[in-house]
Amino acid sequence: MTNNLKRRQDFLTLVIHSTENSFGFGYRKNNNPVSDELFIKEFDKDLCNNLIVDFNKFISKENLKKVNKISVSIGPANFNASRLIVVLARTISQQINCPLDSFSSFEIMAKRIASKNNIFTNKQSFWIYKKLKRRGYVAGKYEICQNKETNSDLVVRELILPKVIKQMQSKELFFEANYEDKEDLSELLDLSNKNLLNANVKSWQKVTPLYPISPIN
Repeated sequence: MTNNLKRRQDFLTLVIHSTENSFGFGYRKNNNPVSDELFIKEFDKDLCNNLIVDFNKFISKENLKKVNKISVSIGPANFNASRLIVVLARTISQQINCPLDSFSSFEIMAKRIASKNNIFTNKQSFWIYKKLKRRGYVAGKYEICQNKETNSDLVVRELILPKVIKQMQSKELFFEANYEDKEDLSELLDLSNKNLLNANVKSWQKVTPLYPISPIN
């Protein structure tokens, strides 16, 4: 963590997220969930230009100066949207000289899916998948890291980054990917703040979109 981050008492965590049909922004002041501000919008015909316009409307220049951490979802989701929000996040991170990290869309929804399906056993693993039109599935594997019985204490770790697989193993536990704009933005804010101590101002260089197949499949 830089000295600048240490000195900053009034700070914002900024997140940028996209799904198959929408994109969104969120920020949180001083790691206080009550302060969350969220923006969600369905895709339009000119996402490339309107993404910047909507972002400028969402956050003021004054608040942008307070951002000391950015997190972005990298997919799998809509290919073009994932690419555009990663470019936006990298650009902002570089311009304001603040850390950027990333999480797969499946990792962001994993805690919600585990809680919904009552998976609380320590070290129990499960898959999240999305069926492809032509060849198998995109799937990632996740593990419960704590033996807790409440959603707030549930911790899920990504074991395998989403990738293309031919078929799901019948002996393993798996659930279909389920994008939820508001819940996933809030979870991305949680993940970002938990990872704040690992922040590196040069980290934007390593963040790239995740999409295991070509856009035409």
